[in-house]
Amino acid sequence: MGRFILKRLLLGIIIIIGVVIITFAMTRMIPSDPAAQWVGGRATPEQVEKARVELGLDKPLYTQFFIYVKDLVSGNLGYSLRTHRPIMSELKSRVPATIELIFFSTVISILVGLPLGMLSAKRKNKTADHLSRIFSIGFVSVPTFWLALILQLVFFRILGILPMGGQLSMEVKLFEQIPHITGILTLDSLISGNYTIFKDAIIHLILPSLAVAAYPIGLITRMTRSALLEILNEDYIKAAKSYGLSDRLVYWSYALKNSLGPTITVVTLSLGYTLMNTFLVESVFSWPGLGKYVAGSVTSLDYPAIMGITIFAAVAYILLNMIADIIIALDPRVRL
Repeated sequence: MGRFILKRLLLGIIIIIGVVIITFAMTRMIPSDPAAQWVGGRATPEQVEKARVELGLDKPLYTQFFIYVKDLVSGNLGYSLRTHRPIMSELKSRVPATIELIFFSTVISILVGLPLGMLSAKRKNKTADHLSRIFSIGFVSVPTFWLALILQLVFFRILGILPMGGQLSMEVKLFEQIPHITGILTLDSLISGNYTIFKDAIIHLILPSLAVAAYPIGLITRMTRSALLEILNEDYIKAAKSYGLSDRLVYWSYALKNSLGPTITVVTLSLGYTLMNTFLVESVFSWPGLGKYVAGSVTSLDYPAIMGITIFAAVAYILLNMIADIIIALDPRVRL
């Protein structure tokens, strides 16, 4: 097991190095002047040249790359050209909101996808199975940003029962003291005992969480169905049924337990895809996470911020893949 994990870790490091090289090369090919962005549009040529020296842009590309890698190893992602703040600080202030959105969307996807997959397997080739497969394929295929816009149109514009976006309503922001403990608003409000903020935060989480959860719901439903259908054909399941055990006991205690391995793996891998999906959803719902920061960085050609976010996303995705591999390796039926 240790050798297997070490091999995956080394492979992940190689991938991260490749990501760093590619993002560095691509950002240097962007037709923009970072020094001019750093000092502002009204700066004199002398100020721009001075900024170019301060940012190290006067050095050869290979020197710039080695300096960047050296800073990266020490945890320094550079400074944003827009805000002049350290990118690491920007990410730290926005990551909790993104984690909160991913957590709630994952909970929704498991609570919806797992029962749908079980129902589809139990009612194989019947109406419930066909409807479940239609919904799962639809959830996987629909563009996340389009679904987010449709949810806004239906629940905010037409029905008027849910807020359009944001993390809190204006009234709560004005009249309540927002707690800052972990950065995760729902958790902080529970810790501080402010249930008004907690309720408002949950209401604002519903639509973006549903939009992000659509793809994992379809994926979990399909994987649970296929895994259960394979397990239900095993001899020990047929023997349990022949003993007169109830269907609930057979499905929940025997079949589902043995089919959770592939499902958990899919859930872990879908977290990486969910992280990418939140970038679009957060822009649509004005969610104060990484997505809004990405949108602002791309539109302003803030290439240090773009590189920092890309590397952060790559590291997160590699770690999630490694966790999925470890989960698979824990299954005694799998040979490493």
